[in-house]
Amino acid sequence: MSISRNKVGTAFVVGALILTLSALAYPAMLGVQNTSGSPDRVIANTRYGPLTEADRDFVVKVRSAGLWEYPLGELAMKKGSTPQMKEAGKHLIVGHAGLDAMCRQIAPELGITLPNQATPQQEQFVQTSAAESGRQFDTTAANIMRVTHGQIFPAIAKIRATTKNTLVRQLADLANDTVLDHITVLEKTGVINFEQVNFQQSTPPKLPKDQLTPPPPQPGAPVVALTARPDLDVNTSSPTPSPSAG
Repeated sequence: MSISRNKVGTAFVVGALILTLSALAYPAMLGVQNTSGSPDRVIANTRYGPLTEADRDFVVKVRSAGLWEYPLGELAMKKGSTPQMKEAGKHLIVGHAGLDAMCRQIAPELGITLPNQATPQQEQFVQTSAAESGRQFDTTAANIMRVTHGQIFPAIAKIRATTKNTLVRQLADLANDTVLDHITVLEKTGVINFEQVNFQQSTPPKLPKDQLTPPPPQPGAPVVALTARPDLDVNTSSPTPSPSAG
């Protein structure tokens, strides 16, 4: 059943009211005490190079992004109304499993504590999408994720260009390829409202800090791992070409 352009646009505007920056929007203070609030402040000297507040926050934020985008990918595979939406779900699962594995590998080396839960805002993204069905699910989920990936993309480039830590640099390399791949497959769904996406990327509403920060893990709790899915035969290390014009 088709949905009028007006209805789709209105639904996205309503959904967009809860959108701000995605994982990279909040100051993550897990694992290292913050005293200056300066992103360039070196908080540790490791054998992989100095670690700044911005480096530490980046690792936490990549981890936090996977904690909501992985389950949303599973929803897309289950509830997506088109093959393109289901394919996007596969890429989200595979891509974030890979990023999560790297986060869990490098965090102990850098003395970084990883969250086991996404932020309240990110969990709301999943709940908002899960409440929809059919094409409206595709529209809501794809546009939310296209906004957040568009927000993350330039932030990854900044970290990659400025970090002096080799492990953070490796994570930024993988995140750059993965996010570009996700942006590409989301656009292939054909439901992206680019006008609204661009507006949200440049003028996100402000939310309280407690909505934008992942809760710290319980003392002694094992680190939750996002399960690798070798049964999903997709490549997220380089983007699939975008649809050609015409």
